[in-house]
Amino acid sequence: MRVVILCGGESPERDVSLASGWSVAGALLERGHEVVLVDPAAAEPVLAGPLRPGAVVDGATVGKEPPSLSDRGQLRRRLHAALTGGPVLDLLRGAERVFVALHGGWGEDGHVQALLEMAGVPFTGAGSAACAAAWHKGRAQAVLGAAGVPVAERVLWRPGPGEVPQGVKRLVAAGPVVAKPVADGSSVSVHRVDSLSQLAQVAAEVRSGEGELLVEPFLPGREFTVAVVGDQVLPVVEIELTTPVFDYAAKYQPGAVSEVCPARVPDDFASRLQELARRAHQALGFGSDAYSRADFRCDAGGEPMCLEVNALPGLTAASLLPRAAAGAGWTYPDLIERLVDLATR
Repeated sequence: MRVVILCGGESPERDVSLASGWSVAGALLERGHEVVLVDPAAAEPVLAGPLRPGAVVDGATVGKEPPSLSDRGQLRRRLHAALTGGPVLDLLRGAERVFVALHGGWGEDGHVQALLEMAGVPFTGAGSAACAAAWHKGRAQAVLGAAGVPVAERVLWRPGPGEVPQGVKRLVAAGPVVAKPVADGSSVSVHRVDSLSQLAQVAAEVRSGEGELLVEPFLPGREFTVAVVGDQVLPVVEIELTTPVFDYAAKYQPGAVSEVCPARVPDDFASRLQELARRAHQALGFGSDAYSRADFRCDAGGEPMCLEVNALPGLTAASLLPRAAAGAGWTYPDLIERLVDLATR
């Protein structure tokens, strides 16, 4: 099968996406597919290919900090131009499958999926509507809460020159909070905040990016993640942290955290997490041709709260979805082959 892999892109997760793309390429080549690797936001979009079975790929690495995207607008313009005309679009139209590994930004918020849907190209992962529903954490949590998936209290705030909203002040006064961009992935710019003065520093950072913050109580309990692939819910993974929050550096530096799969929890608790992940997957519109990963953290009483649902979870060597797949007895190429097989649009 001829598979075009989309990776890189214009978001702070660009490095993670490139690493995922190269990892996916190696797995597909091992399974006998022909591969073309494309970064539609790059000046020269075709990174490699067509690569045929037996080819050796070098891969890419993820640093401790997300890349500084000084001209994100230019990257977006390149991405849009590449996907709406010219040789990249011709490559996509000629592909039997498109593997979307564009984590974050336009790759995960539904933009790219909508373009592929309009072009009639079969691609991996959720469709544009489900991606858009999951991408905005505030709106997604509202949907999840209505579907019976427990979520923490939250306040959305677009920092500006005015007063801090009373709802935010109340949360901070009640104890530590977590403040994070409402529409970013890979735990980019996630902060634990203990005071209004700390919050002001975080707000200044967000204002520089013209973003919106989600502020919610800091949950001191254990952290888990559960992936759904098609109709199958994978084993629960526990993330044993050495830092207050599971941030970008901890996610992508091997050995920075301990990831236990299957999680050492009672069977009924694991089954509950798996059912909540399935319910979240379905509530946001993910079908049996999609995959997702739901993240949970427990409150002081041990009750799990859903933090978010990832439409395009990472596929690097250090990523959580491959770890869960290994817990189910799948090799990394097994997982990638399954994701390709689900792409039936």
